[in-house]
Amino acid sequence: IKSAIKSNLKVIFCIGETLIEKRKKITNKVLAKQITNGLKSIRNTSNIIIAYEPVWSIGTGLIPKSNDLLNSISYIKSKFNKKTPKVLYGGSVNDKNIAELKDIDVIDGFLIGGASQSSKKFIDIIKKTFI
Repeated sequence: IKSAIKSNLKVIFCIGETLIEKRKKITNKVLAKQITNGLKSIRNTSNIIIAYEPVWSIGTGLIPKSNDLLNSISYIKSKFNKKTPKVLYGGSVNDKNIAELKDIDVIDGFLIGGASQSSKKFIDIIKKTFI
């Protein structure tokens, strides 16, 4: 991250909990630790975008409940004192769930993984994001 920022590149910093951590109800603790360790000694976060990607959700077709997403992303944003970086959601985002996900106000955008490998699916996601 330091090298990328030094080179004036944008960084997408992915964080998220495992299913075991979710079940133990320690998601916020895990996210806080990832932010603290990952951004240690980074003073300027203007070139950093955070992507919340629960590990248990990636490629599984499962996504957190809307309220859980609202809480987790709000928590991530609360960890920054000054300018809050944009927070994306990525984890099984597809053309079937984008309509529900886009209605969660705290999400600043989406990080599309597997669904971006099909141009039709990716275009459908884009279209449904703006409808």
